[in-house]
Amino acid sequence: MLLRQLYLAHFEQRRFHDAFAVVEQSLGLGVLVDVLHQDAARAAAALGDIDAASRHLRTAARVGPAARKAFHWWTLGSLYFLAARYAEAVGALERAARWGTRDKPLYQGHLALAKIERASEALPARATPRGDEALGELIRRLAAVPAGQGYGQFVLGMLSYHDRRWTEARSHLEAFVERSENGRLVTSIALDGEIAHAKRILDRMAGERG
Repeated sequence: MLLRQLYLAHFEQRRFHDAFAVVEQSLGLGVLVDVLHQDAARAAAALGDIDAASRHLRTAARVGPAARKAFHWWTLGSLYFLAARYAEAVGALERAARWGTRDKPLYQGHLALAKIERASEALPARATPRGDEALGELIRRLAAVPAGQGYGQFVLGMLSYHDRRWTEARSHLEAFVERSENGRLVTSIALDGEIAHAKRILDRMAGERG
């Protein structure tokens, strides 16, 4: 526990190299190994080392209990999504959706986003998204479960954007940004990529609607 507190202190001060070194030391204790690999992945991702982060997340998914496998695969899919490695994001999120139970709608919604981005890579950068009946069902299901709050606001905002529900998209993304920036510091730092992505979409919508 003391090592984890030290890790969190380094992470909150954005001393990511030190945080990574501490969690590597913690891994030698053999306790909550999958959780520690999550911590290592978070520090590696903050350092911009996506491949190292992905290795830790794959290990977490392999060694973690069944109840946490979906979360580890989803975290890996989120990592790849933000890195614009959409084919890899789809693969990881498909596994998350298969393992998922209570939070399955979140994983399925994020999977849909990765598939949309993978399909649109060949389209013009500012192509306007089109509505999709299937997206409407994903939005409904995610909004109806607890997973639709917190990080789910990011996924709901992006799904709503691609479904041309501009007001809903803005509401969800603004709520996500506000909650993330004003929550726990470690969480806010870990969500830097999502916050930046949400702000880009909000700016894009303001430009398109302006």
